[in-house]
Amino acid sequence: MERSAAATSRGIPTGVVRDADRRGRVLRVSAHPEEGHVVLSTWQDASCMSTVRLDRADVVELLAALGTALLPVPGAGAGQPPSGEDDSRVTSTGRSRTERTD
Repeated sequence: MERSAAATSRGIPTGVVRDADRRGRVLRVSAHPEEGHVVLSTWQDASCMSTVRLDRADVVELLAALGTALLPVPGAGAGQPPSGEDDSRVTSTGRSRTERTD
């Protein structure tokens, strides 16, 4: 049986994480196996505020970054990435976000 375009675009809901500070704000996680993606979407009540589509390999990078965020970092100031580098360009493995390892 073929899935409709609407069902495919919504994906398969796999989790919801509530925001620690904002009432009504949640992070929803959905799988899109046909496309090989996982989608993270930020919701405020019934409105989707943003989405990020991750390739399967990028999910591993995200999990590593989340695990690293839980570790205490000696000497790191509040709000500083553990490596001291600009986290907008470098992942937790030190790879540039623009590098692909296909």
